[in-house]
Amino acid sequence: MAGHSKWANIQHRKGRQDAARSKMFSKFSKEITVAAKMGDPDPDKNPRLRLAVKEAKSQSMPKDNIERAIKKAIGGDADAYEEIRYEGYGPNGVAVIVETMTDNRNRTASNVRSVFAKNGGNLGETGSVGFMFDRMGQIVYPAKVGSVDAVMEAAIEAGASDVESSEDEHVIWCEFEDVNEVSTALEAALGESESTKLVWKPQTTTELDLDGMQKLMKLIDALEDDDDVQTVTANFEASDEVMEQL
Repeated sequence: MAGHSKWANIQHRKGRQDAARSKMFSKFSKEITVAAKMGDPDPDKNPRLRLAVKEAKSQSMPKDNIERAIKKAIGGDADAYEEIRYEGYGPNGVAVIVETMTDNRNRTASNVRSVFAKNGGNLGETGSVGFMFDRMGQIVYPAKVGSVDAVMEAAIEAGASDVESSEDEHVIWCEFEDVNEVSTALEAALGESESTKLVWKPQTTTELDLDGMQKLMKLIDALEDDDDVQTVTANFEASDEVMEQL
């Protein structure tokens, strides 16, 4: 349970750096509304809603926005969204998973296919790249929360499966079905996390140079720009030098 995942840090940094705030809040609102509509509107009784609210708060989404999204679900005036996952390959054969929420599956499929085609990618069948990832819970704490040993001990006690610590942060991994219990136990031991969510963790990564990263980021940015797209995950890896030049 040690090591350092450059991929995790890249994903984390990228998410904080280039997600346009209004678009990010819109995606959070959609997830919160769908989670509240599908289960109990009380986050304490609905693990998916609790995660959605927690992640929205970690990105400084106003409380009013969160409450409005929940009320929308309770009031029954929320749009009927369907969750659809798309899988494909980006430039240099990088595997890409796109998670969407849509009220028009034909529009979304057409848009996602078009973005892949225009940016050197290729949309595949469902399952074409999913086997290369594990569905995991990811809980992130800043490095200052405690030493590597202290965080490791807390993570083991909480039932986590792995910890990756760097000079910036501690990334704690757990089975996706355990994320609610593990994050609650960690909160009691370490306080509020910086981020808690379900992610697709690559089993292997493809190392990219600057040209490869620029092409891939063009594809990812275009996908994330689509209002129906919630998350984009790719199994890339790049050196710090390359990331700094982006």
